[in-house]
This record gives sequence, structure tokens and C-alpha cells, in this order.
Amino acid sequence: MKKIITVITICFSFLGLQAQELKSPNGDLEMKFSLQENGTPAYQLFYKGEEVIKTSTLGLELKDDETSLISGFEISDSKTSNFDETWTPVWGETAEIRNHYNELAITLEQTSAERRMIIRFRMFNDGLGFRYEFPQQKNLVYFVIKEEHTQFAMTGDHTAYWLPGDYDSQEYDYTTSKLSEISSKFDEAWVGNASQTQFSKSAVQTSLMMKTEDGIYINLHEAALKEYSLMNLNLDENSLVFESWLTPDALGNKGYLQAPAISPWRTIMVSDGATDILASNITLNLNEPNKIEDTSWIKPMKYVGVWWEMITGKSTWNYTDEYPSVKLGETDFENAEPNGKHGATTEHVKEYIDFAAENGFDGVLVEGWNVGWEDWIGNSKDYVFDFVTPYPDFDVEGIQEYAEAKGVQMIMHHETSSAIRNYERHLDTAYQFMNKYGYPAVKSGYVGDIIPRGEHHYGQWAINHFLYAVKKAADYNIMVNAHEAVRPTGLRRTWPNLIGNESARGTEFQAFGGSKPNHVTILPFTRLIGGPMDYTPGIFEMDISKINPDNNSHVNSTLANQLALYVTMYSPLQMAADLPENYKRFPDAFQFIKDVALDWDESNYLEAEPGEYITVARKAKGTENWFVGNVNGTTPRTSKIKLDFLEDGKKYEATIYADAKDAHYKANPQAYKITKKTVTSKSTLKLTSAPGGGYAISIFEKE
Repeated sequence: MKKIITVITICFSFLGLQAQELKSPNGDLEMKFSLQENGTPAYQLFYKGEEVIKTSTLGLELKDDETSLISGFEISDSKTSNFDETWTPVWGETAEIRNHYNELAITLEQTSAERRMIIRFRMFNDGLGFRYEFPQQKNLVYFVIKEEHTQFAMTGDHTAYWLPGDYDSQEYDYTTSKLSEISSKFDEAWVGNASQTQFSKSAVQTSLMMKTEDGIYINLHEAALKEYSLMNLNLDENSLVFESWLTPDALGNKGYLQAPAISPWRTIMVSDGATDILASNITLNLNEPNKIEDTSWIKPMKYVGVWWEMITGKSTWNYTDEYPSVKLGETDFENAEPNGKHGATTEHVKEYIDFAAENGFDGVLVEGWNVGWEDWIGNSKDYVFDFVTPYPDFDVEGIQEYAEAKGVQMIMHHETSSAIRNYERHLDTAYQFMNKYGYPAVKSGYVGDIIPRGEHHYGQWAINHFLYAVKKAADYNIMVNAHEAVRPTGLRRTWPNLIGNESARGTEFQAFGGSKPNHVTILPFTRLIGGPMDYTPGIFEMDISKINPDNNSHVNSTLANQLALYVTMYSPLQMAADLPENYKRFPDAFQFIKDVALDWDESNYLEAEPGEYITVARKAKGTENWFVGNVNGTTPRTSKIKLDFLEDGKKYEATIYADAKDAHYKANPQAYKITKKTVTSKSTLKLTSAPGGGYAISIFEKE
């Protein structure tokens, strides 16, 4: 159902009025817009009558422009409307999504420069979105953004769950602190990465999750980021005002626009319940509808792969240790001496294909199959991969025939080493190669500094590339899982072949020294606000030295917690990331990974507190089967879960995969217990989660 009603249109400069109000459909949220004395636009936000965003100014500073788009405005027009529709995602956490908001569009005239700008606000029941719009006009055509000055003025020294501001990486553990403590904790939060650029020790990234002393949850992010630079937030610790800080290009400019143009949406989610933040669809609803007419080829996938063994150091991506320097088309790999540790061999990949077929997995990912890995990173090298030439021990055609005979699909890997120009030159050839050999999905990677040199992962140029690659993939019916790309902002609604992203600190860092045990209790409130994450869960052997004696890392999670991630960390693309031999050691626990669904009709967020715990129940698409996941922070916790989401009058069998009494993410991570019981909609389950632990439950209707 779609319903649009234009309520009022008034020329405000004629009436001399300089303020407007906008309420959410349920009346809980109210935004007040005004112009300050110097003509600077500003807004306030109230939740249930209490101020949650103090008066905050809006505007953009333009390069080589004395006036800019900051002050000197008058309101020339204002339009309000409401909108209510229900739409069906190609895949997602629910079968249907309601898009219901009230809208206020303010037209501002800058009479001194004869320029016009529109600020459009959309108020949902769970938050506010707004953006800048630049209509076609004579005196604002091509312009360069020096900085966007969008403010978010906090009402107090809130608790924040934050990542340090960065132009190139989001692969950090979260720091929990008061807002006033961000700069003093910044250096501790900043850890090494293959590509990173800091710019202010009071800067943080979005999605930023906060909690007030009064128990109000506030989340700041952006939606529909395209043809624009990513927004970080810089905090004035004295006034507690956040201001937008866009990512620059190699020249220091922060955006190039041509009117008519629009900015991404800036979003503020507000609720007195943490579960409402997890359930919010604001980010998706602020994106355009699906642009792919035939989506029958876009299908969720559960996969295994030749990956974790390289991450842990058991095997290698590179084929030989003989060459310190590789030149594609010149280096002789046929006569090179193999290093004996290469993971992507034909026979080894067939073992993974066999494992996938035996256990009902859809696909197999293989990394390190193509030539060039001997000197792929850290050398500012442009022509690093060609994406079609295999190593001598990888039989592309033979592997594909073997996989097809087993009913398994191969997943392509395209590491670009951030040589974006090189990747774009090869995209059509690479995608055609995938079509030829039947690869339906690609995992792309952008490790290292961006080439062209001086550009950043989150600048306008790279952001345009990431979306270009997704659109080009759609031309070839290919799904994209982009790693090290810009964090998602809901574009998967418009381009649902963007089936996954990494863009945060994933499981791989558990083999690089480990992540905080409560990391996965924060990610759904932050990174996942913009879209699903290819987190690559399912690690059963936590002691990495048992895989590689030279790696003393430890996975800071219990085994039950790893199972729960398949429910709490939503993604239509889920990997069973551990080695097959480790799953064979724990076949009873592995059953949950085999059973758990990828696509859902319903999602119920039962309880949550950022940094502490999350419990989610989801109903598998087109079935009566439910799956529940709980992840816990560092404090042992007992939860009581009502199963009132089950259908009345029916009996179900619940299989509970829980932490054992002595389980602990560090001391005893593989201690779990499995129990079965008959449950109904009137049942309540009392379950205890260990530090860094959790539980997973499969609930199947009894015949």
C-alpha cells in the first residue's frame, strides 16, 4: 500500500515566519526547525517531550566561495507531507518492511548570492533523517565542498560506543567511554592496520551508538551514501557538539557536486529501548527502491572456504617463495618452485567441495587461486592482479566441473590491493570469466592504500567506484561481497546484489591477536545499522597455535557464542569459517550451522544492551522454523526468554546449544551442552551465558 498526502504549502518569506515543526507519526518525536539571526538553518529534536538534540546548525562550506551555504538564508517555501507504504525486500530480516514517515521540505533562499537550497526532513517513529538538496539553478552549478557543517549537539556527557575517526579503516575494536573521554582514549583505541589515516583525536565514526544517563538510546549514522564523501563526526568536548567531517581527496577537497544534486541522509535514531535501534529500518527506507528488475539470480548463500587456514598462517595465498618480485605476463610460474604451503590447490579445493556437498552448503570460496600474491601488498603497485590467470596448481575448469557435479557453486575472490584503476580496467573481463565458469558471487577486497595515490577508502572517488563495481556486477548477474570497502548505508535496497560487506573488524582479527569478547554485542548497534556483515563466524578451535604453532592468538569467544552469531549477526551470506577437521570434532554442535537459515520472514529482538548482551529470534523464510541466538559480554548472565512468538496451539522441538557451567571464552571456550525439549508459545526458557558466551536454539514444529 502506498499513500502520499501533501498537507500544506506556504510561502514563509511572504508570511514572515522562520520556524517549523515536524512530528513522527506516533507523536513521540518532534523536530523544530528555525533560522538563526544571521540566517543559519538550525534544528532541535525532542523525544517524548525531552530534548535529545540541542539546537544544531546546518550548512556547507564551499571552496573559494566567500558566502558558502551556511548563512544569509530566508525561508521561501515549506512543504509537509506524509508517506506510508509496505515494501518487500529481495532478502532480509523480515518479509515486509513498512516505510512510514512525515516529511518537511524547507526551501531556503540565499538572496545575496541568488542561490537556493532545500533541506528535507523525514520523521519516522524511531528517528529522523535529513539531507541537503541543490536544485538546478543559475548561480550554483559546479561547486566544491570544503566541509559540511552539520551539527549534532548532545544534551549531556553520554556513554558512547565508538571507533576512532579514520579515512581508510573501520577495523577497530570498540571503545566504551563518556563523550568527554574520547580524546584521552583515542591513542589506546587506535591500532595498526594496512591502511589508516587519522585526522583528529576527538573524531569518531558512524554508526555511533550512545546512551544517556536517563536511559535513552541515540544512534547517529548516514543513509544512501553515493556520489559524496563519507561522514565522520568530530566532537567539541567542551560543548559536546558533534560536527560532520567529510573524507577528503588527494587535494584536500571533500566533494565535487553538480546541481541538481543531493547529499546522503543524516540519520538520528532515538528510543528508550535498545531493541528498537536493532529493529529500525530507517537506513533502508531512506534509500531508493530496487533497480534490478529480475532478481531471481540473487540468492542467499551459506559457504565454506580455503581462507581461515591462510588467515591463521597454516597455508599461504602465494604459490612460490622463489620470486621477491612479480610482473604479470612476464614472471614464469610454470617453472617456479612451489612453496609447499599454497592453500588453493586443485586437490585441496576438491576436499572443501566434498565437505560442502556432504553437509548441504551452497558454495566454496577460494582465496589465493590467481597469480600475483608473491608481492601483492605494500608496494604501491598498480598492475597487481589480472583476476583471470590461475596458479599452475589450480585447475579452474576441472574444479568447476567437479563442483557442478557435486551440486556446489564456487565463489570467486578478487583482491584488488586497493589498485582501483586496475580493477576497473579488468572488471568486464573478470566478470565474464566468472560467468564462463559459473561463479554466482564474488568476494572483493581492498586491502592497503588506495591507488590513485593520495585517495582514501572513504573519499568520494573510491565510494563512486564501490557502487560502480556493484552496478557492473548486476549487468552480469553477479552478487558482490565487498571487503575493506566503505561501510554500508542501506544501498542494498537499491542494489540487492550487494549481498554482503565486511567494513569492520571481523573474525579474521581473532587470528591477529584477538578481539574484545564483547565486540559482537556492539556491532549490531553500529556497523550492522547500515547493512549485513560478512563476519565469517563459526570458529570451533579457539587456540590458534593448534592450527599454526607460530601463531599464539586466541579466539575470544565460546563455541556456543560462535553458533549464536549466525542469528545475531544478520547476513544473507554466512560462512562456516573454521577448518573442516574442526567441525568433524564437534558434529553435534556443527548441526546448528547446517540447520540455521539465511533469509527470514520475521525477526524479534527479545533483549539487548550494547556491550552487554543481545538476544534475537528469527523465523526462517517460508517455514514455521525459528532460530534464537544470544551473545554475551564479559559478565555471566542468566536470561529468561519467552517463546510467545511461536504460534499458539502448536508444539515445537527446541534444540538448545548452550554454554556449559564452567564455560569461559578464555579458560574453557569449548565447553557446551546440547539439550532438547518440547516447547509451545507459553514456554519460558531460563539460560545462562558465560563470559564471552551465549546460546543458540533451533525450534522446529513437531509433526
